Amino acid sequence: MAHDPKLNPFEIAQRQFDEAAELLRLEESMRLFLREPMREFHVTFPVRMDDGSVRVFKGFRVQYNDARGPTKGGLRFHPDETIDTVRALAAWMTWKTAVVDIPLGGGKGGIICNPKELSMGELERLSRAYIRAIGHYIGEETDVPAPDVYTTPQIMAWMMDEYAVMRGYNVPGIITGKPLPLGGSAGRGDATARGGMYTIREAAKLLGIDLSKATVAIQGYGNAGQFAHQLVTEMFGSKVVAVSDSRGGVYVEHGLDFDKTMEWKTQEGTVATYQCCDEAKKLSNDELLELDVDILVPAALENQIGPWNADKIQAKIVAELANGPTTPEADVILHEKGVYVIPDFLCNAGGVTVSYFEQVQNAYDFYWETDEVYEKLDKKMTAAFHAVHKAAQKYGIHNRMGAYVVSVARVAEAMQLRGWV
Repeated sequence: MAHDPKLNPFEIAQRQFDEAAELLRLEESMRLFLREPMREFHVTFPVRMDDGSVRVFKGFRVQYNDARGPTKGGLRFHPDETIDTVRALAAWMTWKTAVVDIPLGGGKGGIICNPKELSMGELERLSRAYIRAIGHYIGEETDVPAPDVYTTPQIMAWMMDEYAVMRGYNVPGIITGKPLPLGGSAGRGDATARGGMYTIREAAKLLGIDLSKATVAIQGYGNAGQFAHQLVTEMFGSKVVAVSDSRGGVYVEHGLDFDKTMEWKTQEGTVATYQCCDEAKKLSNDELLELDVDILVPAALENQIGPWNADKIQAKIVAELANGPTTPEADVILHEKGVYVIPDFLCNAGGVTVSYFEQVQNAYDFYWETDEVYEKLDKKMTAAFHAVHKAAQKYGIHNRMGAYVVSVARVAEAMQLRGWV
């Protein structure tokens, strides 16, 4: 069965929060406050198209909670963007910044558009118009956007420049994920996947898995999936036996070479048709999830593992580089099966952690070498992993709920110290 697109992501986020709040015995006022965003903005703005016509676009920015610091989170360009998706992702960003213990809150933004149908000039005018619409409500001390689905370092550069025009001076810290010449951070490109690798390393130690002999399947071959393939091979010597994208996947028992797979993906636009050798077998995304491998890396869409297939998952570790790939019902089934899930807002927190490092470097106007970024990222991810594992063991709960307990407790403490509740 395919994933269920009708699952409301914000309802899922609220259900997960409610469970953590119950475990932590939070007061009713705290629960009510943390179940909803503190602020959200709905903006409508015109953009002149290449043919001279004017199109009107709708966008959102949700600032979920800023008790621990300025809100932080990506901007998505997507034709199916909804306010509930943005709310859910802003909530998850709140927990993500808290679980890796960086002094930021959570936010998210989106524009309803299909970027594949827009020219570079139209994309630039759209990006600048959005910043003009929300520019008075963001800032390096209040809310810092970043790239996300279908947004790029170039789009961040246009947005940073438009904000500088509004302020009358350069403000590199207003946005992260910028190109290096404009104050971007070294190590940002592969930060999400690399952070995930550090958590896989720690999970393998706990489970006694020798990563140099481990087999890996990766669902999704975008930015995170590609870097996961490269890094799990380079860092650990693991064997990636299957990869997939939106059009399907390929399985090779003796392993897929990263450079050759990337070359095919670049030329053909998909890995589904990859024919590297006689033993290459086509498989669907659903089949990939159920392979008998040591490590499964969902790096595609949400709601991929649910009650319809969770009992068929054979991997020992599920490392969620995607946001929300596992439904709450599936979490329970996987936990009972003994599958070690590294939940999304821990596993993929490397991106926001290096974004925070970028903000720090912008504030100091002093920039770190790549190795220093990786070393600091490793410390943050490793500490977060063990805090989550410890909480899950203490309460006898699955790891996602362990991550919620750690992060919600940290946000609640900040709110109490401020005297909000």
